[in-house]
Amino acid sequence: MKLLEQIRENAKKQQKTIVLPEGTEERTLQAADQVIAEGIARIILIGKPEEIHALAEKHGLKHIAQATIIDPENHAKKEAYADLLVELRKNKGMTKEQALKLVTDPLYLGTLMIKSGDADGEVAGARSATGDVLRPALQIVKTLPGISVVSGAFLLLTNKPEYGENGLIVCADCAVLPNPTAEELAQIAVATAGTARAIAKIEPRIAMLSFSTKGSAKNELVDKVVKATELAKQMAPDVLIDGEMQADAALVPSVGNSKAPGSPVAGKANVLIFPSLEVGNISYKLVQRIAGIEAVGPVLQGMAAPINDLSRGCSVSDIVNLIAITVNQAAAKK
Repeated sequence: MKLLEQIRENAKKQQKTIVLPEGTEERTLQAADQVIAEGIARIILIGKPEEIHALAEKHGLKHIAQATIIDPENHAKKEAYADLLVELRKNKGMTKEQALKLVTDPLYLGTLMIKSGDADGEVAGARSATGDVLRPALQIVKTLPGISVVSGAFLLLTNKPEYGENGLIVCADCAVLPNPTAEELAQIAVATAGTARAIAKIEPRIAMLSFSTKGSAKNELVDKVVKATELAKQMAPDVLIDGEMQADAALVPSVGNSKAPGSPVAGKANVLIFPSLEVGNISYKLVQRIAGIEAVGPVLQGMAAPINDLSRGCSVSDIVNLIAITVNQAAAKK
């Protein structure tokens, strides 16, 4: 069974509730219909009910009636969510009047539902910019204990079983943080280990990538990765982490044995941590386009609850897959 099929099948066992703040976005609505039909998750749609029902009828969607539909302007828990927002943001001067206005914003409303326990996770971004999705998430749900940064991982699915975990490689950060410090890079590594376990169901072997392997080059950029490697090992002593190393040393056994003899990771890494967003984003797009590798993501990691951001060019299938991934993340956190 392919990984995405496994992710969907596992999601069906979890019975989690996912909120979709862009409930009137047509691809999102079509994905919601498919998710409900397949039993992947329970769905909350945020949007004007009459608009949602009209779109469902237009597209012949038969299962939207099983979703919970929340009108952001008028619903029973508006006051309660506003009070929660005031409590969470009182140190920032949040007033009740401001909160009552913000809770009509579907992206704020969705994160408040998660914070209050009314939903297990959120998927948005088909219509909204990443910054708009992340802002309320960071203000309301916040990050995991010990983690101060949010990052984006991709699952790279290759047809070459000799690489990674039977052809699967998890890599980060490819989506969020432009130039992480050593401390932030260590946090990204630890968060990605969690993603590898929760989503890919693999035991991570993490390579901290650089243009140097075990001191073959001297540079402050290499020093950052060396420091990050040590910090990550301290943060997660139960995870196999090694670096700094070049990509070929991380993935190819013969090269790993030559350049980093004795390493528990070299030549058999299944998680790759890039030293910067620039490197990560360029790398995954190159292999996706030139090598035809399937890249699934980004999966946002580091949040205290699963909130995932779509590309605005996403397909219905992309949304369904990300909802299933979000369910798996929510199940892992429990």
